[in-house]
This record gives sequence, C-alpha cells and structure tokens, in this order.
Amino acid sequence: MALPNKPAWELLAEPDLTKVPVEEYTYDALLVGGGMAACGAAWEIGKWLPDGATCCLVDKAALERSGAVAQGLSAINTYIGENTPSDYVRMVRNDLMGVVREDLIFDLGRHVDDSVHHFEEWGLPIWKKKGSEGKKLTEGGEPVRTGKWQIMIHGESYKCIVAEAAKAALEEKGYDLHERIFIVKLLLDANKENTIAGAVGFSARENKVCIYKAKAIMVACGGAVNIFRPRSTDEGKGRAWYPVWNAGSTYTMCMQVGAEMTMMENRFTPSRFKDGYGPVGAWFLLFKATVTNGYGEHYVKTDRAKAELEKYAPYGLAPVTPTCLRNHLMLFEMKEGRGPIFMDTAAALNAFLEEKKAEGMDEKALKKFWKELESEAWEDFLDMSVGQAGLWASMNIEPEKVGSEIMPTEPYMLGSHSGCCGIWVSGPNEDWVPDDYKWGYNRMTTVNGLFTSGDGVGASGHKFSSGAHAEGRIAAKAMARYIRDNADFAPSLKQSEEELKEEIYKPVKVYYEHYQKTTHEMVNPNYIKPRHMMERLMKYTDEYGGGWSPYYMTNGKLLEIVMKHLQWLREDSEKMAAGGLHELLRAWENLHRIWTVEDHLRHIQYREESRYPGFYYRGDFMQADDKDFDQGGWKCFVNSKYDPNTGEWTVMKKKCHQIISD
Repeated sequence: MALPNKPAWELLAEPDLTKVPVEEYTYDALLVGGGMAACGAAWEIGKWLPDGATCCLVDKAALERSGAVAQGLSAINTYIGENTPSDYVRMVRNDLMGVVREDLIFDLGRHVDDSVHHFEEWGLPIWKKKGSEGKKLTEGGEPVRTGKWQIMIHGESYKCIVAEAAKAALEEKGYDLHERIFIVKLLLDANKENTIAGAVGFSARENKVCIYKAKAIMVACGGAVNIFRPRSTDEGKGRAWYPVWNAGSTYTMCMQVGAEMTMMENRFTPSRFKDGYGPVGAWFLLFKATVTNGYGEHYVKTDRAKAELEKYAPYGLAPVTPTCLRNHLMLFEMKEGRGPIFMDTAAALNAFLEEKKAEGMDEKALKKFWKELESEAWEDFLDMSVGQAGLWASMNIEPEKVGSEIMPTEPYMLGSHSGCCGIWVSGPNEDWVPDDYKWGYNRMTTVNGLFTSGDGVGASGHKFSSGAHAEGRIAAKAMARYIRDNADFAPSLKQSEEELKEEIYKPVKVYYEHYQKTTHEMVNPNYIKPRHMMERLMKYTDEYGGGWSPYYMTNGKLLEIVMKHLQWLREDSEKMAAGGLHELLRAWENLHRIWTVEDHLRHIQYREESRYPGFYYRGDFMQADDKDFDQGGWKCFVNSKYDPNTGEWTVMKKKCHQIISD
C-alpha cells in the first residue's frame, strides 16, 4: 500500500505563501514536455539557435522514462523505408476517414527516417532479416517488417536511449534541463497582442513556483487519458492503455491562450487485450493472428461484415480497413450477441509451425523455432506492457494454446497514434502547400511564438514515436528561425509573481482552510478532492458523451446535458483541494482534463455526422457525410477557438485540401 501523501507544509495550519519561493528564468527557447517530441526538439534546436542563445527543457517527470514511450515499445510504427512520403499520406488519409492535413503528413514523411537512423546509431537494437544482421539501416540492413510501415525493435530501453541523446545535446550547448516541474499555464505578452511570453509551473518535489519568460515556446506534453471512465475497476483501477499522466495539458494550455484547435472531435478508442490493455499490433501484423467472435467465426470475412463496411464507402471498401471501422465491426458483433471477441493467438502461432513443417524443418530445428516464437510472443508485451504479461501468467493463459479476449477500451485523445485531434498549426512555407495551411513558421500555432509537435499537432495522425521525434526536430528548427527573426523581442508578463503563486497554490489553501471541519478529509462540504473530481468527470463523459458503457453512442440531447455538467464541474473546480504536492499535481491535471474534454464534446456537438464509427457515434446523425466543404458537407475540418479576453468559444468549418492524388 502506498504511504500517505506527504503534506505540502510542515505544520497543519493555514499555509503561509510567503514561505514558498518563486524562481524566475528567462530563455530564448522553452521546451515544455519530456516525451519523444520534446527529446527531438532538444536534440535539434542547438544546431540552429544563434551563439549565446539560451534554452531550457522543462519536464513534469524525469526524461528517461517520460512520455508515451516510458515503459518501452516492441516496434517503431512509422518507418518509410522503401515506401514514399506520398504513400504515407495516402495511408494516413484513408485510416482517418479522409480528413487530414496532407501538407503536415508529407512533411513528416520525408524526414522521419532520419530520426530512426539516429535511434539505431545511439544504440537501439532493430530486428534485421537474416543475411543483414550486422548491418545498420543506413548500410543496407533490412529491418523485420510487421506491416508496410512498422519495424520490430528490442525496445524496453527505447526512451532511455533517446533521452540520453537529448540530454547530451542540451549539455553540450550549455542549455538547461528542469525535471519534476509541472508547467500548468502559458502566459501571453503584456505588450504584444496574441504573442506568447512565458509559462508558469510548480515543483512536484518541493514547495516552489517557477516562472519562465521566453521568446518562443514549444508545448509537447502528450494527449489526454482518464477523461472517460476506464473499464478497469477496483484493484485494476487507473489502468489505461495510454500513460495515465497525460492530462490534456498540451491542448488546454494552448487553447487557453487562444490557439485555434482542430479535429478535437476525433478520439482514439483502441481495441486491446482485455483488462491488461496490451497492444494488439504485433499479433495482427507480425504473427498474422485473426479475430473471432464467441462462436469461433472469423467475422471480418462474413457477408454481414462486408455489408457494414459498404455503408462507409469509400473508406470501408479500401484494401486496408480504417482502424475505426475495424472497431465498428467488433462492436457490431457484440451488440448482435455474438461476443466476446478473441484474438486467435493459438492458431496464429501454430500456423507458423505448420508452415515450417511443410518446408521440411526437422524435429530439433522445429523445437528451437517454437521456443523462439514463444519468446517473441511474450517479448511483445515485456518490451512495453509488462502488466499484460503478468495478467496472462496470473490467469493461466498460454497464448500458444488458447486465445485471449480483446475489447475496445475507453476513448483517449491524441494526435500521434490512430487519432488526429490537436492544434491548428502552420505547415511548411512551400509552393505546393495551400495558402490557408501556411501563415507563419512551420508547426507554429495561431499564437505568435507558440509551437507544438507530436500529440499537439492536429489533423495529422500516425506519427507514433519516430514521427513525434522528427516533428519535434521540425518544430525546433522553425522555433530557432522565429527567435532569430525576433531577436529584439523582450517578453513581458501581465501577472505578478504573487498573483501566479496564489493561483497555483489555491487548492492547497482551500484544503488547509477547511480540512479540520470534518472527521474524514475526503468528505467535506467546503471542497472536493482531485480523485472525486476525476470520477465525476468520467461519469458524465461516459454516460452522456459516448463512453464505453453506452457503446460509444451519444446524441444532441445527451451532449446538451454533459455540457451543463462540465460547466458545473468548472465552477466546482474552484473548490478543488490539495493536501500535498501530489494532490496539487492531480488537481491541476483535472483542470486540464475538464478543458480538454469540453472542447472535445463541443466539436462532436458541432459535427452533425458520425465521421468515426467505432470510435464514437452521433445517434441522431449516424451517417458519414462525405460531401466537400464547398457543398455544405462534412468532409472538412472542424476548428474551435477560445478567446482569452472574452471567455467566448467559436466553432467553425475549414476546407480540407487534397494535395496527394489517390
């Protein structure tokens, strides 16, 4: 059992904020985040900043195990190799149902392999085909492909390797690294309209507030988790597929200063091994496993499955079925009473064995091959999802003998995986890019000097770990150019350090003012604890916003109700209470979640169609309307903007351009 939360104050009394120190820093460039995108930016930016320039990376955690790759990975899911960037655009466009920023995707596709080559140079072991084991990718080594875009790795220490290179690059240039500092708010300039000037946060280890001024800031803090009720309960409560520390901070902090958002209605609802949330990609792609319903039927090959896919032409008729529609078929089977759904792991592994027997492999070699196959099957999870391997062991599941249940999870919000929500950013300033896709520096938001990458960039999913790193590098190069072009800019903040300190530590003051008024600190009429706030949020989003319990279904009336609840939650958040630094962190994460999910549901409310069946459904608009923007249809971007001066929201359509031919 975890030890009780360490108090934020030595004495249980009204906290004295004068004892909380404030540290102020001024930099040219500030990188907020510690995942793959931030590491890419940290590694790249020193090559382009002018001599004498300053830079700092601020991470809520510790760089070695921060971000979505924290626990490791078994594959790099974006490696172009023998393919072309145009092919990559076509794949992403199809999987995300036709509405993507092709300029951003193409731009990433032409750069991503360079990051992968650096990973190998830094020490990441990449599986190679027989005959090229000793060669690096840059020397003609052929990677083991699990699909057209994926390559297998021994990736338990993947993030550590990438973080080590980022740290070395920062140190070489004399730049700073601040770990365990949670940035909670961005700050606009006091004198220059719509221009970023700084950020503020607090230490997660000691009573300390940190205020940063910077000419340019890149925010890359991942996506959003625990905004919908998870399937796991009691002893498994809190288990999720995506890292639980991703609280929508990227989206919230940028939207709060007026950055335009895009495709926030898009969410990713992955199908994963039940209860352990283990990813299924390697089993589908490397082991060629198939899925069956509860009766052992390979339902994706049935006429009823084909009929369902035809409803969503042209995407449903594509050679590769989009991720959301694969979910849709699974949900269709379960709602028709043919569940549960199984990954046929035993058949997949035995098919490999039979293939080797047919090739004439002798008994001794077969035994060795079988052991290697078993090892690969377990390593898939030991590299990145140890909990799933533990669950298999505890439930006496031997994947070579019996299949495992898979199930759609609760929804997540992200922009680097099979989802594309995020921030509207300027693309590359090149002739082939439409004018309304470029207005400034590459990957800069609609706020001057504010950049993002990875999960932060909207309408361009399927970046994964390698793409996030490459996009961080792209953004860093553009940031350096912005800083050079604005060398005379001196950021100035509107708020004083005392005002910022009061705002950040407000949940602590609320707690210590009222905690003695009841016999149990978790039950108090004067405040609400972060845990209870998150549970309320999850209940409302699940039941009214299309979570897993109503099979991801919502409608206009339900959305009206949840928007009222979110407004009340926002009001109640003023009474959130934190009895220590850990709870203070949780309180601010909850604030970020509320803002993020509100924008998400505003977008679903505005888009009157079901663009992503299998991820969510609008019960009152079940069709996917593929008419173009010019024809009044929904094959377009939905963008939103919060005005920090008035507190008002605007939601709008924007045209989606096809740049790469079919």
